[in-house]
Amino acid sequence: MDIGKIIESGSFDLHVHTTASDGTLSPSEVVFLAAQKGISTIAITDHDTTAGLKEALQTGKEMGVTVIPGIELSTKHEGITIDILGYYIQETEELTKVLKKMKEHREDRTQLIINKFCEIGMPISIEDVKRYSQGGVLARPHIAKAIVEKGYLRNSQEVFDLYLGDGKVCSVDKMILSPYEGIKLIHNSRGIAVMAHPLLIQNDQIVEDLMKLPFDGLEVWHRSHNQEDVIRYKYIARKYGKIVTGGSDFHDENHSLGQFGIDFE
Repeated sequence: MDIGKIIESGSFDLHVHTTASDGTLSPSEVVFLAAQKGISTIAITDHDTTAGLKEALQTGKEMGVTVIPGIELSTKHEGITIDILGYYIQETEELTKVLKKMKEHREDRTQLIINKFCEIGMPISIEDVKRYSQGGVLARPHIAKAIVEKGYLRNSQEVFDLYLGDGKVCSVDKMILSPYEGIKLIHNSRGIAVMAHPLLIQNDQIVEDLMKLPFDGLEVWHRSHNQEDVIRYKYIARKYGKIVTGGSDFHDENHSLGQFGIDFE
């Protein structure tokens, strides 16, 4: 089923994370949750990894939930984070090689961030962080949880706001792909490339400029978007001839799978 027909069905969530990256539910648990909620189609879009796809696809067959094999690639444009969702991706030698390199960089980056926290009097270890990653890709939310567990700060949001967000004292850049490189990697993997949560870019002119790249679509519906945002981004998508998609950006049970303010008018 193509993206347009999935959107028309009204029963989908095309932006879902699992324990393969920084989600709290396993791929199987996410599929079970979708089945319980009556959601017919979900896309597994873990950060810079395809590790959870095999399990999710198998569980989807068993539960009658269509699982789109996907990914969320991290890229940067002029120092600004641009996340790109890839749908219907297939494993290729190029994709495997790039993701392996990104994973190795994440591990090095995690240790550098840990070192920074230790230097400012908040010591944690790589073992503390890995306890939250459950064998998946190491990510900043895992570090934030380790900091909170030690009692240094009250919650993960505070960790990001004060220390771990982009440009903060303990931040370290990811391995950098440009948006064009990310799009090309997805296309070479026979996938569809969609710009994720444009509101979080905080600059609609940059969104429009990047729509001139060979993106296939724009994530119009997202839990951070209000109705005005949906209307605006739907207009931008149509202006540049892009498909529209939507998803909850589900990470944990504080987010509602399948709920992201849909208005199909």
